[in-house]
Amino acid sequence: MKKIIIKTEHHEIQAELNESKTAELIWEKLPLEGKANIWGNEIYFEVPIKTELENGRDIINKGEIGYWPLGNSVCFFFGPTPVSQGEEIRAASPVSIIGNITEKLEVLKEVKNGEKIRLEKR
Repeated sequence: MKKIIIKTEHHEIQAELNESKTAELIWEKLPLEGKANIWGNEIYFEVPIKTELENGRDIINKGEIGYWPLGNSVCFFFGPTPVSQGEEIRAASPVSIIGNITEKLEVLKEVKNGEKIRLEKR
């Protein structure tokens, strides 16, 4: 696992990338920065990476990090989204799982739409 930091305007959140090909593409492009988009309990931001879906799924576990090919975006999942049924965490469409948030997941609820977000190697 490759260790990364998710930086928001007020927090640093520890995370890890898995060994997938998509995660490797992300790792090679770090640092990446963008503006946060909030969609329920998901934050996503566009990145300059275009790749196909890898082992995609739309039901996500809390704390997982995904790559959304339809939006060329990295996504952080921390609870139900507008398309969830009950307490499940559901992406808008399938994502490639690229890692997990390992610490401070709860502070993602404080991130505001349009806030700067940055991924860096740790």
